[in-house]
Amino acid sequence: MREVCMANMYDIVIVGGGPGGYSAALYAARAGLHAVVLEKQRIGGQAVQSENIENYPGFDAGIDGLSLSEKMQRGAERFGAEMVTDEVRRVQLMQPVKVVETTKQTYQAPAVILATGAPPRKLGVEGEEEMLGRGVHYYAACRSMMYKRRTVAVIGDGEQAAEAAMLLSRIAKRVCLVHQGKQMQIDPVYMSKLKTMGNIERYAGSRVLAFLHANWVSSIRIREERDGEIWNLPCDGAFICLGGVPETGLFRGQVALDEQGYILANETTITNLTGVFAAGDVRTKLLRGILTAAADGAVAAQQAERYIVENI
Repeated sequence: MREVCMANMYDIVIVGGGPGGYSAALYAARAGLHAVVLEKQRIGGQAVQSENIENYPGFDAGIDGLSLSEKMQRGAERFGAEMVTDEVRRVQLMQPVKVVETTKQTYQAPAVILATGAPPRKLGVEGEEEMLGRGVHYYAACRSMMYKRRTVAVIGDGEQAAEAAMLLSRIAKRVCLVHQGKQMQIDPVYMSKLKTMGNIERYAGSRVLAFLHANWVSSIRIREERDGEIWNLPCDGAFICLGGVPETGLFRGQVALDEQGYILANETTITNLTGVFAAGDVRTKLLRGILTAAADGAVAAQQAERYIVENI
């Protein structure tokens, strides 16, 4: 391992520059702690892909993800938190002084906050990337009001898809629930509720092949698994609800993960390793989103501060 210079010694190293990471940096810096945020790509993480965020308090007309992320970053920097764009390549989290190696530098700290996020699982079909934010979405809670009294498709066969369909059924005129299997992999209680909602139509055994569009999604191309028939389902927009892909590969074997790869941490954000905390979509939780990630960041910073005061 490369020798670490004292210039790269911090109180807290925060891995991930999304809402959870920025919130943690803000709270840590305001507490007088020397904190650095390491983000491999650009500011804001997944949040910057949102053209209009309507469910973050304080912005009555909504705000785009890039602007919100920039505000979060500047707020943390105002109190002295450092922001570094660099990719983390290796972590050593099991010893009292944690080591985080990036492509350019090595950082040490007694406390580390993991806020790497969990990007949505994608279908990988034609039109998905081009129409992101223009009829293709991943989070119904953030975009549901766009489809008031309109027709919307929900794609997925798990509880996330069921919850999205039920939410949208109270807003949209018609909800088309498309799932590949004959049966959805959900709790029987969810299935019973779906059956009582008259504006939800289920399309079982259907595989989505493409999103058809001009400047906005106009329909989705579907292939029936039973007979191979291909047809188009008209809709004003579609929500892909296939779960997330937690970015925890670097931590595997050190931090405890659940079966899906999310970090096992409750509302305290405390992990199985002393001095290591998890904030945002990367941890096990009931509701994932920008608001809950920011809340996690505040809690993680407070817990990290307490750990440092009591142990360092």
